[in-house]
Amino acid sequence: MAKAKRPLSPHLQVYTFSAAMAASIIHRITGSALAVGAIFLTWWLVALANGHAYFNEVQGYASHPVGRLVLFGLTFALMQHFASGIRHLFTDAGKLYELKTNRNTAVATFVFAAVMTVVIWIAAYKVMGAF
Repeated sequence: MAKAKRPLSPHLQVYTFSAAMAASIIHRITGSALAVGAIFLTWWLVALANGHAYFNEVQGYASHPVGRLVLFGLTFALMQHFASGIRHLFTDAGKLYELKTNRNTAVATFVFAAVMTVVIWIAAYKVMGAF
């Protein structure tokens, strides 16, 4: 008996990639990234509790350009996850389902995350006296 040639994933022919889909996917990715970031935070706190020598070693990793890039990425992940979480609160309440509003709020989460990441890093450098 011949099998009918049906698509395996019919949703792929129906849906087009949108900002709302990107925001949802990035929300999940940033949640995972923040779980890894929590491990780094725990490492830093353990170093803080273990004395100057170990803390300075961990601070050396964090102040290395790669370490700062990771911290910058974690800051963006935190801001994106926060904004997207607020957006999800509204959608769970039955709001923001109009297509234009949904798209605009999805884009707004990315804009908010980018702007706040830069603001936080500028403020941090100002506090450290780098500016």
